Amino acid sequence: MAHIYPAPEPVIIDAEVFTELPSALRRTGQPSYWAEKNRRGAPADSFLEGPSFDLEGNLYFVDIPFGRIFRVDPSGEITQIAEYDGQPNGLKVHRDGRIYLADYQNGIMRLDPDMGTVEKALGDADTESFKGCNDLHFGRDGALYFTDQGQTGLQDPSGRVWKWQMETGALTCLIDKVPSPNGLVLDLAEHVLFLAVTRANAVWRLPLSPSGRVNKAGLFIQFTGGRAGPDGLALTSDGGVVVCQTGMGLVWVHNALGQPIAAVRSPRGLGTTNCAFGGPDGRTLFITESDSGSILRAEFPEHLGIKGAPMFSGAL
Repeated sequence: MAHIYPAPEPVIIDAEVFTELPSALRRTGQPSYWAEKNRRGAPADSFLEGPSFDLEGNLYFVDIPFGRIFRVDPSGEITQIAEYDGQPNGLKVHRDGRIYLADYQNGIMRLDPDMGTVEKALGDADTESFKGCNDLHFGRDGALYFTDQGQTGLQDPSGRVWKWQMETGALTCLIDKVPSPNGLVLDLAEHVLFLAVTRANAVWRLPLSPSGRVNKAGLFIQFTGGRAGPDGLALTSDGGVVVCQTGMGLVWVHNALGQPIAAVRSPRGLGTTNCAFGGPDGRTLFITESDSGSILRAEFPEHLGIKGAPMFSGAL
C-alpha cells in the first residue's frame, strides 16, 4: 500500500521586532542611485538584506542603497562597521572570520570585519561582467555558490548560478536560464541546490550530479500573489527549506517534502527579504524586514522541532 503524506496545517507564528536601525544610521532624505532606479526616486533611508551570524553570536547584515555593512550584538545594539562604493545584497561569514558579499555593482567582495575594509574578491567571469550578483552560500568544502540575477525575469530568463572554488580559482556556471535567481541553499547531503526564483514566484530544485553539473532542474515550491516573490532561503536541521516571501510579509518553513509546516508573520512591513537561524539551540529565526529597516525575531516552540542546520562558518 502506498504511503500518503497529507499536507500538515501550518503553524502561524508572529514575529517581534528584535532591533531596528536608529535614526542616526538612517540616511533620511539622502538620494541614492539604487532608489532612483528601483523605487522611481521614492526615498529610501535604508534597505536591509543578507543576515548572517559569526561564531560570537553577532548578526551581520547589509544596506544595499548606501553600501553599508552593520553588526548587531546579541543585545540588539547595531554598529556600522563598513561603508564603500557598492550595492551589497547577500552576505555570508567564512569559517576564517572574513565576510563575503554578493554585490550587484562589483561582483563578489571580501570584508575584513576587524579593519572594516572591503576589497574585490571576484569581479567577473573570465573578463565577462556579471549581470548583478545577489546572494551567496558556502558548501562544506568552502566552495562559494552565488546567484547572478541582474534585471532578469520572465521577460529575460537568463539569470545564472555560479560555483566558485576559491582555493583553486575554478569558476563554473551551473545554470544560465533562470528568470531572476535569488537566495540559495544546499540540502543536508549537498546533492541538491535549492534556488529562489523571485520573478517566477517559485523555488527550484537543482540536483547536482557527481560530475558537478546540474541535471533535471525542477520546480520544488510554487507560490502565488504578492508584489515580489521568494527571496532569501535557509535550511532546517532536518532538511526543510525556509523561504522568505518578500512582498507578503511572510517567512514559510517547509519540511523536506516541500510542505509548509509553519508561517512567520511580520509585525511591520511586507519586505521580509532574508533570514538566518540563531539563538539557543538554533530555534530562533532572525529576519531582515526591509520596508521598516528592522530585524525581526521569531522563536519556534521546541515541540515543533524546527531549528537551523549548521553553516560552513560553524554558526547557524
